[in-house]
Amino acid sequence: MYQDLEGKVAVVTGGSKGIGSAISKRYGQEKMNVVINYNSDHAGAQKTADSVIAAGGHAVIVQADIANEEGVKTLMDTAIRNYGTLDIWVNNAGMEIKSATHELSLEDWNKVININQTGVFLGSRIALEYFKSHNKKGNIINLSSVHEKIPWPTFASYAATKGSVKLFTQTIAMEYAKDNIRVNAIGPGAINTPINAQKFSDQEQYEQTVKMVPMDRIGKPEEVAAGAAWLASDESSYVTGITLFIDGGMTLYPAFKDGQG
Repeated sequence: MYQDLEGKVAVVTGGSKGIGSAISKRYGQEKMNVVINYNSDHAGAQKTADSVIAAGGHAVIVQADIANEEGVKTLMDTAIRNYGTLDIWVNNAGMEIKSATHELSLEDWNKVININQTGVFLGSRIALEYFKSHNKKGNIINLSSVHEKIPWPTFASYAATKGSVKLFTQTIAMEYAKDNIRVNAIGPGAINTPINAQKFSDQEQYEQTVKMVPMDRIGKPEEVAAGAAWLASDESSYVTGITLFIDGGMTLYPAFKDGQG
């Protein structure tokens, strides 16, 4: 759909399942070259890569811990070695841990911070270094959440990281706009991903979640991937520093949707 994306090189962290897999597949449909990162799900990453290739793109999978410098360096080195350059870096990898905040261990807090916040910083930093040193227009896309805006009790660590991603995205978007490096975020709402599969298998919880969405349905990973394709393309060339909410209206205070109040 976006001709300017053909042949572009993207790194997608957490690409073995869910939204990361959907973004990688969509980039394959755009005939892009995709470095698909995974942590432990080799089979899922390979299945994603096969889908990218079947769609007309190219793909390579890389196991790496994106919460440390060596991990992100491995991803960058793989992109350069296989495709010669980097155009788009997608910080998608993330996790959540449910816990009453007064019972949340420091270990679990740090697990979420390391992936959702430090991982975004490290991925963005190495991409920025490359774009700056090569005088290249670059593009960074960070996966945030509706919970950069909506409080989420018992998920304090997750909400804290997504609030951080919002301001980190806006700050570096401003810092590097003069270099023609665009930085944006995507804020998914309730999306039918593996991380939500168990929750949505409970009919009562599924219906409860749908009530929080003005469009009265759960979103698809492919709908988030469509946003990632647009933000990567020149169609969004004058867009930087935003969070693109793809949430069926969840951020619109849905308790008021029938005129209550």
